Order: sequence, then C-alpha cells, then structure tokens
Amino acid sequence: MKAKDYRQSAWKSLSGKWGVCVLAFLIFDLISAACAGGTYFGVGAVVGLIIMGPITLGASIIALNVARGKDAELGMLFKGFNDFTRSLVLYITNNILIALWTLLFFIPGIIKTFSYSMSYYILIDNPNLTANEARKKSMEMMKGNKWRLFCLQFSFIGWLLLSLLTFGILMFWVAPYMEVARAKFYMSLLPEEEVQDRVVDNGYVDIDGDLNSQVDAFSSENKSQNVDFKDDFDFSDNEDFK
Repeated sequence: MKAKDYRQSAWKSLSGKWGVCVLAFLIFDLISAACAGGTYFGVGAVVGLIIMGPITLGASIIALNVARGKDAELGMLFKGFNDFTRSLVLYITNNILIALWTLLFFIPGIIKTFSYSMSYYILIDNPNLTANEARKKSMEMMKGNKWRLFCLQFSFIGWLLLSLLTFGILMFWVAPYMEVARAKFYMSLLPEEEVQDRVVDNGYVDIDGDLNSQVDAFSSENKSQNVDFKDDFDFSDNEDFK
C-alpha cells in the first residue's frame, strides 16, 4: 500500500468518530504540554514521567480501535493506567534510548524513533509481553519498513503546513488522523494468522465476527497494491544500528 492508501483508509475509519478523537487528542496534547512545562520543576517532571506512558498507551488504544472499525470512547485515553507498569517502563526506556542515540548523531535518533514506533500497538495486542520485548518486536517489525513509515508521515506535510496557518488549531484534527493512519500501517505489518488471533479479546480491542471479511479485504488490497520500498534507514551491515 502507498501512503495515500493508508490516509484514505484512516479518513474512512474516522467517519463519525471525529468528535471523540479530536477531544481525546486535545486532552492528550494539553496533558503533554503541561508535563513539558512541568519539567522546569522537580515535582512536575516526576508527575510527567509517571503519567505520559499510560496516556500515550491510551491514545494508541483509541487509534487502534478506530483503525479496526471499533467504537472509540474518551475514557479509553486513561485505560493505559490499567497497564501502568508496562506503559511506564516502555515510555522511559524508549525515550532514554532515543536520547542516547541522538547524542551520537541526529540521524541515529530518528532511526530508533521509527524502530520503536510500533511498541505501544504491540503492547496493546500482546498483554503477555514485557515492555522490553514489545520494543524488540517493534524493531523486528520495522526492519525494511522504516522508510515506508517515513513516507507516510511525510505525506502529511501539507496538513501540517495548513495547521501553521490556523495557529495550530487544525492540528487537533490532524493529530488523530496521523495516529490512525499509523495504526493502519501497523495492521498491515501483522501476519494474517496474527490478525486472526485478535478474535480473542485482550481487554483493549474488541474484535467481532466481521474480522475475517476485514482481513480478506485488507490482504487483497495489499496484494493488489504491493509496492517494494527500499529502507534507506536500515543500516543492516552495521551492527551498531541493529
């Protein structure tokens, strides 16, 4: 699938759900901004460190539900607190590792950001995995796919520029749009048999009897629009970047 296909699929999935998604991501952005501002104060920094993992997981739950054609509720934003330990550990370790790679040079930090980008979705779908295992699985999943995700993210550049013209107001609609598109990207990377396993409700995403038809349609779409992308970010010959 091409970037435009993920965007179109995300737009269709958001139909009738824009209100709750915009409100959820508005709250998410306000919490993130408050936590960022609180880093100048000791207590604020600690609070931000504690809550951002679960909140990020909650935003991912909403995006993945929408991407899978399920209902989205505002309360899902705080459902990450039900998995507090794993989400906290994942948030801390991901950010520490990305920061360390960025110290080496800016590009390695970007590479690792894309490598870890599926971690929260994997955490949602795999309640038995540890945070470290979820990150490693994300790295495996993103081998050969980091450039594709970069192209998808970059394809929103027009929307981001329009957001600047509206003093950031449009971003409240663009943010959930981008996140659902990324959730669609994650779904396309799952093996078909693993998608089928989602019939079992893991407590986050309710998959009903329509799954098989959705899997068949999605698989046919992938096969008919298969595109071979070169992963310019995958330095496979260099052990430091594995």
